[in-house]
Amino acid sequence: MKKYQKLLLVAFAFSFTIFACQKVPLTGRSQFVGLMSQDAMLQMAFTEYKSFVDTSKVVPVRNRDAEMVTRVGTRIKTAVETYLIQNGFSKEIDGYQWEFTTVDNSQINAWAMPGGKVCFYTGILPICRDDAGVAVVMGHEIAHAIASHGRERMSRSIAAQGITQVGAVLAGIATGDERMVQTAGQVLGLLAPTTLVLPNSRNQESEADKLGTIFMAMAGYDPREAVGFWQRMAEAGKGQQKPPMLLSTHPSDEKRIADLETMMPKALKYYQAYGGK
Repeated sequence: MKKYQKLLLVAFAFSFTIFACQKVPLTGRSQFVGLMSQDAMLQMAFTEYKSFVDTSKVVPVRNRDAEMVTRVGTRIKTAVETYLIQNGFSKEIDGYQWEFTTVDNSQINAWAMPGGKVCFYTGILPICRDDAGVAVVMGHEIAHAIASHGRERMSRSIAAQGITQVGAVLAGIATGDERMVQTAGQVLGLLAPTTLVLPNSRNQESEADKLGTIFMAMAGYDPREAVGFWQRMAEAGKGQQKPPMLLSTHPSDEKRIADLETMMPKALKYYQAYGGK
């Protein structure tokens, strides 16, 4: 084995050992985030968010819909920040610059970037219907931000690329044919996303659903509204072609609703603890 090949393998294995995992608040799940620093992730996110806002049709802050999104977002982030600080998770929100934006777009969508940047498209608001419905989506998106899902996806994508390169080198070494490096790299390049990135994303979506119901409960919104919202989302998505679960980044509608119903007793405990009935 050539010296540079040995160094590549050792360095790659060493990176997985040294770069620490961290635990997601409340769920306790270990996540691999060590290949992307928090500061670098936030800088990238803030730059991309500003670029998006500057080139999008942002709804004025005095608009009724925008006021609802901001009102709900502010209420949930305040409750969640208070919980995190009181329970020793304040470092999870270091450097966060919360912002809640509504964009005039007919797509049924909402998303969050690392650092607390949350965007709602007007197309999702008829399905939300009211503050409680917005809270379901807002809790889910804030959960993505709090759980560092963007940083985790970036780290795992970098790792997937590394696995592709190392696998290709190993194939070349095993066969003694340098041409195998390119062929193996192409095959592994197809396999890595489905074994690392996509399943991780599905787990993140499920985790955001669970955390989101707890976060909305902490802010005084009834978490039982989550089931009704996702049922409406499923209805709105009927007739749309969806990818097989293996290639999907989201859980199926049926699994998502079933999982929410299963964890609802836990969310209701938070709701009652924070003044709900």
